[in-house]
Amino acid sequence: MEKIQFKTQIWTGDQALDGLDQLNGQKIFLVTDPFMVESGAITKITDHLESQNEIKIFSDIQPDPPITKIVLGIKALEKFEPTLLISVGGGSAIDATKAMKYFAKKLGKDKKDLDLIAIPTTSGTGSEVTNFAVITNSEKGVKYPLVTDEILPKVALLDAKLVESAPQNITVDTGMDVLTHCLEAYVSINANDFSDALAEKGFQMVFKYLPKVSKDGADMVARQKMHDASCIAGMAFNMVNLGLNHGIAHAAGAQYHIPHGRLNTILMPHIIAYNAEMDDGITGKPNLAALKYANLARLIGIQAINPKMAVKSLINTIIQLRRQLKMPASFKEYGISEALFDKTQAEIAGAALKDGTTATNPRKPNCEDVIKILNLSFS
Repeated sequence: MEKIQFKTQIWTGDQALDGLDQLNGQKIFLVTDPFMVESGAITKITDHLESQNEIKIFSDIQPDPPITKIVLGIKALEKFEPTLLISVGGGSAIDATKAMKYFAKKLGKDKKDLDLIAIPTTSGTGSEVTNFAVITNSEKGVKYPLVTDEILPKVALLDAKLVESAPQNITVDTGMDVLTHCLEAYVSINANDFSDALAEKGFQMVFKYLPKVSKDGADMVARQKMHDASCIAGMAFNMVNLGLNHGIAHAAGAQYHIPHGRLNTILMPHIIAYNAEMDDGITGKPNLAALKYANLARLIGIQAINPKMAVKSLINTIIQLRRQLKMPASFKEYGISEALFDKTQAEIAGAALKDGTTATNPRKPNCEDVIKILNLSFS
């Protein structure tokens, strides 16, 4: 028996931010990144809150939130004694807030569980509806997933006005992360009818709307659709986990500091080929992953005479999309030196195999498999 539930309420569409007007008499600990404060963009949130609530803004957040910043946030939170948490930002700000929520409860005297409203300003991580958070040990260069329903936001607020000014590189990086979430959830060993329905819809939305919003950031229909697609993909993988693409990305990201979505996109064609066992050729018997990839190919109009031909065409279509979005095709093209790659690949492979997301990959990889994928991704 499977038990499937969605604990997070979603506020989406025009005037979604107006939902904040209903908050009254709260002590709100608002976590965001420095840019939101320095640019004044945080007023899009605080204007709805200031007249009826007390607010403390914590903005000491950086990409790949390190444990040291989480500790500082917990100290500030405990001093303020809030009644509500609000997180505004990309995956790093939301993940940091989740970690603060979790450890503040575990370490606090009263064990108080604070509600969290997550307001994403990027369309990619899906963190606003997941029980995942990733924090980093900067000294060791290791990322640690935190996975528990205790960190699920109570509300996810999706308003495209908050991503309207996102630059093209951020838009495509996060958008391709959405595509990775859909692909990995769809072929996860835990996949079910409900996660498949969400992954299929999110996958189609990315192919339809990401090129549009990459070309025209002022296309607010496409902006909202990608914001929704990110959330839909998050709902899918929150049920069934991810796979080796994210396992390697977490490990390599800690070493190379390549933006997460960009790193996923470099790996993606090689991961699909590995999972579908494309080394056996296009006429070989398709495994379950190949059949599912072939179905995704059909959903975006790819016609093929057999499943493995469809997978090959899907890989080529993703490569074409990556080129259209002006994203690097390899670690080398991104700027990673051969010396650094040679020095770190064994460590990355070891960390990827231990990563919690790798556990639900449709093929069980070994170190040699990961090293091969890394080498294909380097050049």
